[in-house]
Amino acid sequence: MVVACTTAAPPRMIGTNDIVFDRQRLMKVQGANLAEIQNKMKAGNIEGIGVNAEVIAITSMQIPSLFPEGSLTDKSNAKPEIWQRRRTFEGRAKNLTIWSERLRDAARAKDERAVADILKDYERVTCVACHDAFRKPLPRS
Repeated sequence: MVVACTTAAPPRMIGTNDIVFDRQRLMKVQGANLAEIQNKMKAGNIEGIGVNAEVIAITSMQIPSLFPEGSLTDKSNAKPEIWQRRRTFEGRAKNLTIWSERLRDAARAKDERAVADILKDYERVTCVACHDAFRKPLPRS
C-alpha cells in the first residue's frame, strides 16, 4: 500500500469535468507566467521572477494527472505518444518542475547571473522539449 501511495501521480488540483479544457487552461497559465518572467527579466525585476517560477513549478506537478489514458479527443492537441512513452512524458513534466524550482531559488536569491543562465536554456529544455515530442503543431493563424 505504501508503494502505491508514493508512486502515484499527485491528485489534480483543478477540475471542471472537462480534462482537455483543464489541461489547456493550465498550459495557458504557465504560458502567461513565462511571459511575465521574460518581461520581468527585461525590466531587471529579478526577485519578482520567483513568484512566476513558483507557479510554473507547482502547476507542472499536475501535468501527468491531466493526461489520463483515453483523454485524446478531437479538441486536444496531445499526441498518442504521451501514453505510448508515458515515462518520458512524466520525466519531461518533472524536468519542468526542477528547472522552475532552480529559477525560483535563483530569483529569490536575487542572483541575476544565475537567473540569466537558467533562462538562456529554460524554454528549450522544458516547454519546447515536451511540446515537440508530445503536442501536435498548433494551427498557424
